[in-house]
Amino acid sequence: MRLIAGICLALHAPAAAAQEEALRLPSGLDARLQEVVTDRRAGTGLIYRFRFVAEGLEGGDAAFDRVTADLDWLCTEYALPRISDIGPRPGRVVISLADRPSTFGMHDPDVVQVFEAFRLGDGTCNWEMF
Repeated sequence: MRLIAGICLALHAPAAAAQEEALRLPSGLDARLQEVVTDRRAGTGLIYRFRFVAEGLEGGDAAFDRVTADLDWLCTEYALPRISDIGPRPGRVVISLADRPSTFGMHDPDVVQVFEAFRLGDGTCNWEMF
């Protein structure tokens, strides 16, 4: 998996603004964009992963239920408008939300993290079960 430089450049200004200003989520949490990671997988094509951090995110099933709308909101209101301007259209968008910054692909048992995958279609984010 790798970070594509073109996407980094296209998202640089919005990402910098997001890091300075928190995004108020439907759950009441404030999130900041940590990074956008891209990769290609056989059978799924191009994937954009928008990784957000929201201090105060709690773990467990009840907590996940509370932030499900946040993940959908982040895809629809944040990721989708930016994808339309950055080049190749991904087959899938993954939105992740963690309680602190972490290294992509590295397991850290102290990090609380939730994520969902979405297929893009007709200008919307469509939840996709993993």
